[in-house]
Amino acid sequence: MLRNRALFLGRRYLSSSLAMKSNISLRRSAIQRVPIPTSMEIRLTEQESQICDLLNGCTQYLEDDKQTTTTCRIAGGWVRDKLLGQDSNDIDIALADMMGQTFAKHLSEYAQDKGIEVGKITEIPQNPEQSKHLETATLTLCGLSIDLVNLRSEEYAENSRIPTGVAFGTPLEDAKRRDITINALFYNVHNKQVEDFTEQGLDDLRDGVIRTPLPPLETFKDDPLRVLRCIRFASRLGYTLVSELTDAAQDPAIQDALVSKISRERVGVEVDKMMQGRDPLRSIELFHELNLFDAIFFSAIPENVSATFSTKKFDPDRGLASSVVLNSITEGIHAEIPTPHPIYLKHLQVDQSARPRLFLASALTPYYGASFKDKKGKEHPGVEAVVRESLKLGVQNHYLDGIPALFMSVEPVRQLLGEYLTFPAEKVRSSIGLALRNKVIHSPNAGIHWSESVLFSMITELGALYNVSGDSFQLEKASAVLAKYNRLAEQIADLDLYDVGEAVPLLNGKEIMKAMNKTRGGPWLSVVQLHIMQWQLDNPTASAEDCRVWLEEEKVAGRLPQATSPEPPSKKVRVK
Repeated sequence: MLRNRALFLGRRYLSSSLAMKSNISLRRSAIQRVPIPTSMEIRLTEQESQICDLLNGCTQYLEDDKQTTTTCRIAGGWVRDKLLGQDSNDIDIALADMMGQTFAKHLSEYAQDKGIEVGKITEIPQNPEQSKHLETATLTLCGLSIDLVNLRSEEYAENSRIPTGVAFGTPLEDAKRRDITINALFYNVHNKQVEDFTEQGLDDLRDGVIRTPLPPLETFKDDPLRVLRCIRFASRLGYTLVSELTDAAQDPAIQDALVSKISRERVGVEVDKMMQGRDPLRSIELFHELNLFDAIFFSAIPENVSATFSTKKFDPDRGLASSVVLNSITEGIHAEIPTPHPIYLKHLQVDQSARPRLFLASALTPYYGASFKDKKGKEHPGVEAVVRESLKLGVQNHYLDGIPALFMSVEPVRQLLGEYLTFPAEKVRSSIGLALRNKVIHSPNAGIHWSESVLFSMITELGALYNVSGDSFQLEKASAVLAKYNRLAEQIADLDLYDVGEAVPLLNGKEIMKAMNKTRGGPWLSVVQLHIMQWQLDNPTASAEDCRVWLEEEKVAGRLPQATSPEPPSKKVRVK
């Protein structure tokens, strides 16, 4: 009866177009761009206007009283975002002929003389070996964090991209050293004009183009991380990378430098921003298109770790396929694909970390099944080394703990899918409920809800049905897979088990020990708690008193595993 009902329920999520097509395309026909305002202009908020007035007033004060001149320009992302009609708190001030730390002290004194509270000045030193060439001063003004740095001009040794010197530069020299043209725009706080010294930034912003101010090979040699920044902004804005840029990004020397020259923390920060961004799939598509999977995810793993991997054959197609499928079924892009049961998507709506975690996990599915050994010879999922070593991502968004947990949950989830139809009718609620509570499937400490584990298992299974190179998704087989998962979801919904992971035993430890005539806990207690949980899942309307009566009956009947084990001996008090 259970099997027949489940088969019937599963059909509710089958598409009527199934008979018409056996294979479909999942490739997106176009990437949606962010809206471009008809008139691109900068409108200052009250805070921004106050900051600009302070900057202008401070420079005038320095000129009049200190005979020192400088010009303040807001640079980079703030200008780009404001022109696009977006808010931005990322205020970077580029200074002419003055170091950031020096101007920060003058600005702090000037603002305080005006009765305006200013935060502590923090200096961020340069680190040329990690492509951080500028000394930056940071302070809080009018409630916003502001970075101050000098306009730069750099000189390089013949065979090195580490600057031999960083001197004061002109706005044009500084603009050319920035990552992309749309980030090389300035807002002059004195005349309140946008300045486009590359003469390409405003056009590229209107046209939806990602382009480097200098030849891309030169820009990427300066800082290989800019390859990832180009990808991030292309994904965030829906813009197109120019062909010269994509060619340079695939240059072996650039990819080697991305592995060896850039700290993995900086790589991880960029990847994290992409996964949390507007279109994480676009970032993963570009990783694949530019052959960057290895440089981003594996090559930077230390040799003593990578040498212990069970395999070193990883297919990037698998990561892209899983990511495309995840995007398709969660966004409902393709009408031909049956809809996943809403219960699988519910957690994504309440946990903001779930979406970026699932996209990164999907991108990392080439490492599913791989393992490595630690110094003690203990095996770990290979993806753990990728997240820990290549990306240096910790538990933010539960990457380091959550993604390995998702990988480890796949097999238990598939085991449940293969067994639940055979569960006895009188025990089906407890059998499914206990399976979902399994800490390998439901792991709150790692940020993983059981529905996320089941969804990820579904994604990996569906991803195997998508041929990336041929852009062909096996719809019939995929529909059968989705129906299988949706049948389980219907059972879970009908049995009201969505919150089963948060359920607690009706009796606490002290109450159990009292009912069992025990004075100490121990391994037996967790066994009895499991027994109680099984009973209360099968008796969802029972009270704590009902549970206590049942427990005593079970004890008398001797049906509690290990509950009758002898009381452990008390520790003897040593007499001196």
